[in-house]
Amino acid sequence: MLQDASKAIHSVTVTPANETRVLTIRDVLELTGARLVCGEEYLNKPVRMAFASDLMSDVLQVEANDFVLITGLAHPQVIRTAEMADIGFVLLVRNKKATPEMIGLAKQAGIAVAESKNSMYQTSGLLFGAGIRPVS
Repeated sequence: MLQDASKAIHSVTVTPANETRVLTIRDVLELTGARLVCGEEYLNKPVRMAFASDLMSDVLQVEANDFVLITGLAHPQVIRTAEMADIGFVLLVRNKKATPEMIGLAKQAGIAVAESKNSMYQTSGLLFGAGIRPVS
C-alpha cells in the first residue's frame, strides 16, 4: 500500500544529479532530523560526499575527504575505523544509539556522531536529493 504523500517526513528540493553541493554537519542534521550526540564544535565542517555501509572493511577502502559515514552499526569499531580512515562524521541510522564507549572514542578522535531514526536508504536519498554525492 502506498503511503500518503502528506505524511512525508521531510520536503526536499532535489538537486540535479550532475550538480554537487557542499553542506555542513549542521545542514545534514537539519535535513535528516538526526540528533547530534557529540562533536558540537564540528557543526560547521563541510560534508561533500556520503558513504553508506555496515561493513567496516568496505569503509577502509574509501579514499575521500569531507564525507559522512552512514551506518546502522553501533559499535566502538565504527569509531576506530572512522579514525583510521580520517572520517570526521558518523551518522547512525535505523534508530541505533551510540554507546558510551563510542562517544568517548569519538570525542578523543575529534569525530562528530549523530543518531537518526531514518533508514539507511531514506537517509542516503535525502542527502543525494540535497546534492551530496556518493563516494565513488
